[in-house]
Amino acid sequence: MTREELKKLPKIELHCHLDGSLSRSFLETRLGRTVLDEELSVTQECRSLAEYLEKFDLPGVCLKDEEGLEGAGYDVLHTMSQEHVCYAEIRFAPLLSVTESMNTERVIAALLRGLERGKKEFNIEYNVITCAMRHHSAEQNYQMLKTARQFLGTGVCAADLAGAEAQYPMSEFMELFQKTKDLGMPFTIHAGECGNAQNIVDAVSVGAGRIGHGIAMRRKPDVQKLVREAGVGVEMCPISNLQTKAVNGPSEYPLREFLDSGICVTINTDNRTVSNTSMTKELEFIQKTYGICDDEILLLMRNAAESAFAKEDVKNRLKMLMR
Repeated sequence: MTREELKKLPKIELHCHLDGSLSRSFLETRLGRTVLDEELSVTQECRSLAEYLEKFDLPGVCLKDEEGLEGAGYDVLHTMSQEHVCYAEIRFAPLLSVTESMNTERVIAALLRGLERGKKEFNIEYNVITCAMRHHSAEQNYQMLKTARQFLGTGVCAADLAGAEAQYPMSEFMELFQKTKDLGMPFTIHAGECGNAQNIVDAVSVGAGRIGHGIAMRRKPDVQKLVREAGVGVEMCPISNLQTKAVNGPSEYPLREFLDSGICVTINTDNRTVSNTSMTKELEFIQKTYGICDDEILLLMRNAAESAFAKEDVKNRLKMLMR
């Protein structure tokens, strides 16, 4: 497909962080000043995940009140509408926006108001994934997830675990996500982004419906078999993963390996602004770099429809679009 055809293609995005995907115009309005390119985004010269994460300080400041959260929800769907995204799961960490005057419930409700406004204006179906953060205590995370559970089915679709994976392995969060499962809340887990395949194994064993990134199961057919047979989707974010040096270079990125293994792979942006990317750019990149053909692009979209944490009627409509 040409770039224009890719842009017009109805697209599904399952791994997109709110704070890493806010537009320049939104940030400048909130901050009341001009924002420089180097404050917004990394380049291919980015040296590590730690350097990449420095870009989240600025948007974090803009998500500390209800006006900012509501505006952010509307803003991210506006950006997505410009390239025909038809369904998106937006993830964010509510505890990072909690203040003395704004509790978790108000944080989530404010974001949902903005997303609902964007849905009506841009005709994009959405859901929210609420992220537990690895550096927060188990009790903080559990209380947040209990609050998020109140919104399940009315804007929130699932939970996630995000943050410094290398420092906080999945083994430390097994009880938290067993409790999350007991709450009846689906979840995805950031696992295998930083090199340890055991985090993927643990995430699958505790009941994750999807895995974020999953790069560490490269050249590990036993782990790939586990993921494939469990029907777990893998949310791959090629441009971001290359920027953060999750692999040493494009030739080591396992997209083709995972597809050929029969894994339910999806393609996502991760952070649209921080990575200076879009779904169109991601699809164009994998076409040129990995020889992904048109039928495989449609397969990736069908995989996303199949593994989305959406209601069945929404999933069925998405599958019809991807025929």
